[in-house]
Amino acid sequence: MKIGELARAAGSKNETIRFYERIGLLPRPVRTDSNYRDYGPGDVDRLAFIRHARGLGFELEDIRSLIDLAEQPERDCTAADTIASRHLAAVEEKILRLQTLRDELADMVRQCRGGQLASCRILETLATHSRCGPGHAPAAPQGGWRAS
Repeated sequence: MKIGELARAAGSKNETIRFYERIGLLPRPVRTDSNYRDYGPGDVDRLAFIRHARGLGFELEDIRSLIDLAEQPERDCTAADTIASRHLAAVEEKILRLQTLRDELADMVRQCRGGQLASCRILETLATHSRCGPGHAPAAPQGGWRAS
């Protein structure tokens, strides 16, 4: 099948397929006499694997490692478990950071009572960290930029 057919079969884009070929996640396909890429069913499966892993947030190097492992079915799956466990820990850490961010933004919005921007609690919080929670480190003060 040609690249467009592979893209449709796997729900991808031609340029994404070319990119995965360039970085070695997809093998370079054979070429037809008229120099078209010629893909097979295995390429659809591999591209689906890559897309699923990307959808779950795996980094490209982890996907490369998982593909290498998948090509050695007789091996123990400890390495795959290690990769997935490391990724799960990173996702859990991101969730905690996002929950902290959500809480801080919700606080900022609750503090806003309308009125004039000169006394806006949202802008004050962003400018001075005076109302921030402990969830992030304050930026280094750079002097005021708001009109007084």
